[in-house]
Amino acid sequence: MREIKFRVWSNDLMEYRRLNDINTNRGLGMGFEVVNGIGSKTTTVYHSVNDVVEQYTGLKDKNGKSIYEGDILKRKDFLFHNGNYVFLPVEYKYAEYGLGMRRLNDVYKSCEVVGNIHEDAGLLGVPE
Repeated sequence: MREIKFRVWSNDLMEYRRLNDINTNRGLGMGFEVVNGIGSKTTTVYHSVNDVVEQYTGLKDKNGKSIYEGDILKRKDFLFHNGNYVFLPVEYKYAEYGLGMRRLNDVYKSCEVVGNIHEDAGLLGVPE
């Protein structure tokens, strides 16, 4: 079973706050609980209205850094084979984590976490 961790971007404070199974609520206006069910567990995350909850993907980049939803990964541009790098955000869609048009599980070992969509949007060509 993969490790369950969350981080929360506070749009009010403009900073990240983290939750894991040890630190479930430390006066941060958020928390989570895991409830054992029949053959499974249900996880509920509580957070402030203006927060963005991002989950750990269970994967690490080529340098051993944890990859979360909302991270920006750098990888070689294999489409044009020109030796350049592309910067793509990690997104959860279609019931799995993706990086552009690729499944994150297929490419994460060749990628590097270089930022996140909240603090480093300029890497994606988006004005910060």
